[in-house]
Amino acid sequence: MTDARFESALGAIDAANSADPSRIDVAGAARPKELVHAELVTGWVLRLRPNAGPDLLLAARAHHVCRWMISRSSYPPGRRGYLRWRGALHELHVERVGEILSEVGYDEATIGRVQDLVAKRGLGEDPEVQTLEDALCLVFIETQLHELAARVDDNKIVGIVAKTLHKMSDEAIRLAGAIDSLPHDREIVERATIERARGI
Repeated sequence: MTDARFESALGAIDAANSADPSRIDVAGAARPKELVHAELVTGWVLRLRPNAGPDLLLAARAHHVCRWMISRSSYPPGRRGYLRWRGALHELHVERVGEILSEVGYDEATIGRVQDLVAKRGLGEDPEVQTLEDALCLVFIETQLHELAARVDDNKIVGIVAKTLHKMSDEAIRLAGAIDSLPHDREIVERATIERARGI
């Protein structure tokens, strides 16, 4: 039987992500970007771990909840500013998912576990955190690689993807190579896979 709290939490997370002012085209319809990405991450989590439990599925749905509320431009340019921005986003996601789960009646232990997953605490040690990281990387390759590749030269984008692959499990890398994408995008992933294998 489906836990009513789980369905309520998913609905609340989706409602929050539906407020994203950024839109992306999906089958000819403009939809909120973070809502779409949350759905895609959830889908990849289920491909990687078909028996994923509710904690992991809630974390997948909430990994970037309310992301648009803190803009990159509110922090200084450069890597230091970028890292400060990312840190603020992590705090926002963890805080917001905690509020949502508390509102629908989850206990502190469950809330803490989902927050740990969203924050990716234990990456490299916790299998569920790795699954979430894999799903995030797969969504990046699936939805953002093509646009990014159009803005940077081939060697740089191959290096970026190789760094992404370094964070992924072998199974996720296999799935990345099977994503139905344009020939040039597939070539980038193939070259990056070779670089990763060489330890470049």
